[in-house]
Amino acid sequence: MATNIEKAVQVRAETLRHLIVALLAEGHALIEDYPGVGKTALARALARSIDCQFARVQCTSDLLPADVVGTNVYDQREQRFEFRPGPVFANVVLVDEINRASPKTQSGLLECMQERRVTVDVHTHELARPFLVLATQNPIEYEGTYPLPEAQVDRFMVRLSLGYPDRHAEAGMLAAHETGDQVMALRPVVTAAEVLAAQDAAARVRATAPLRDYIVRLLWRTREDQRVDLGASPRAGLMLLRAAKAHAMMDGRDHALPDDVQALALPVLALNALITAIIVIVRGADSFNSQAEVQTAMPSLALLVPASAVKLHAFLAAFNPFTLWGCGLTIGAMVVVARVSRGWAWATGIAGLLVAAGLIAMAAR
Repeated sequence: MATNIEKAVQVRAETLRHLIVALLAEGHALIEDYPGVGKTALARALARSIDCQFARVQCTSDLLPADVVGTNVYDQREQRFEFRPGPVFANVVLVDEINRASPKTQSGLLECMQERRVTVDVHTHELARPFLVLATQNPIEYEGTYPLPEAQVDRFMVRLSLGYPDRHAEAGMLAAHETGDQVMALRPVVTAAEVLAAQDAAARVRATAPLRDYIVRLLWRTREDQRVDLGASPRAGLMLLRAAKAHAMMDGRDHALPDDVQALALPVLALNALITAIIVIVRGADSFNSQAEVQTAMPSLALLVPASAVKLHAFLAAFNPFTLWGCGLTIGAMVVVARVSRGWAWATGIAGLLVAAGLIAMAAR
């Protein structure tokens, strides 16, 4: 499936793997990236690869919930109301620029994503299976947008970012797409029935009690850290467990390992943590642009960060001569070195190194 999608879309292998994990774990994905990087093409390529129905919802401020879930229309010939399903009844639904829809419309997706069904006029309608929602957000141009509520964001399993391709890959993409849309040339490689069988197999992957305890410890680290406003929810832990089991199945194993949890902790907890009011205060930022920034800015996931990197960051922050505390440490270090070496040559060199470290620390902020 991944090989077939890569024929039409330039996407990193890790990002594509996370998207397939969300599909097999019966989750949903939130893609936040700049316009024109292939978010829509990725959703279309995924739908064509699994031979499923695809629908796109372009969100605007005047979009109504009935435009998404469907509505009842009166049939004069039959003299009764007939339900006309909306685009959410497709298998793969792309909700483009979801933050431009009104909160009323955004809430209309809650039952669809969580319960896999729609209730219209006290009548419940089951959605198609498999069912995957790919919602996109534009990280620029926030005028006239409605930030997603926490209850809505918590329904997504992973947060993805496609990014710009490198020069060689972008040149290849131009050559491949200059004659037409390559997504339309894709042929299905997996049927919907096979996807459902894979989802059932992923649900049967064994997770031991120590693995579940490991996930709980990660969740509690986010809740106990004083620099975090609100820790990851139990639903986030459940999604992380399901994603880890799907990841293990893709590797050909019938049991999940801590390696599976670590491979998906950032895309899963970064969504259910940072966006749902887990704001990291270390760098004074309330958002991030890449997973590397999450790994640097989220000390509550210190188990996933090399200890040497944490110690180096702490050293640079302590000996920053551009702060009052760091200036005192710098002067003290210069005096000690001068007394030991009986000269100021070494002290001047040490001061230069500390100033350079301070500049690095300021750049790291």
